[in-house]
Amino acid sequence: MREQIGFFREFARHPVWTGAIAPSSKWLARCITSELGIETARVVAELGPGTGVFTKAIHERRAKDALQIAVEINPQFAERLQHRFPDVSVVNESAEHLSQIVQRLGHQEADAVISGIPWAVFPEELQSNLLDAIFATLKPGGKFATFAYLHGAWLPPGARFRKMIGTKFSQVIKTPVVWRNTPPAFVYRCQK
Repeated sequence: MREQIGFFREFARHPVWTGAIAPSSKWLARCITSELGIETARVVAELGPGTGVFTKAIHERRAKDALQIAVEINPQFAERLQHRFPDVSVVNESAEHLSQIVQRLGHQEADAVISGIPWAVFPEELQSNLLDAIFATLKPGGKFATFAYLHGAWLPPGARFRKMIGTKFSQVIKTPVVWRNTPPAFVYRCQK
């Protein structure tokens, strides 16, 4: 409950940064982290981890010697995440710098990127810049997963985002709706 209150407080302070009124559910976390090869990945990057629901799911799936990176722009969330997950490399920076972050941490590319950032509230230029950063960071054949809320997927920013990922990635698969999330959401699984 404390996590939900903290999340709502950050939403009230920075609604565009936070993008949601409640943390993602464990069911959405299971869906977004499945079928990405996290268990054999050397580098997994997460964008917009918030309170760490996806971070925890990645942490439970990844190999113990893999590098797990969490890029969080909100300093309060970043500080809490680093305390909660001391063996995760938490970086308080914009996801637009993903390639440089991965390189600073001693790697050239990532095997998988998972995003919890609020795509539908971002302008087109920022959506494009972030997708370019993700694409540039992924190794050939690397996988990217993000989610969209059911109600927002058909609004202009959501439709624009869907079209954009279709032009950047060779494969885009949409999962069934995760009804046990507030609000209901589905996952886009993409491959470079």
